[in-house]
Amino acid sequence: MINRTRSKMVELHFWGPASKADAAVKVLNSLGYTESSLLQTVSAASQAPGRLLVAARYGQSLTQRELSENSGIPRRHISEMENGKRPIGKENAKRLANSLDTDYRFFL
Repeated sequence: MINRTRSKMVELHFWGPASKADAAVKVLNSLGYTESSLLQTVSAASQAPGRLLVAARYGQSLTQRELSENSGIPRRHISEMENGKRPIGKENAKRLANSLDTDYRFFL
């Protein structure tokens, strides 16, 4: 997510593997970003469930097809959930969470 402000500054939020956080901070610091603008906690409640699903899938380096195979949810349904065209629902959230090694409530 990129949030452009009037002062021509930008705030960046990334979601990815924790093991790569230090490397990402070093690269962004080399580009002139400060750590305080990089490492801010974003409440899961403030994000759309579909966006959280995309972030969790990317964090595990999975394609929609791979997630579909792992979860048993059709790839088309995963795409629709990610794009906000289909609700995730509790049962699908549990299946996704199991495949993505997270808590199902993350997607509700």
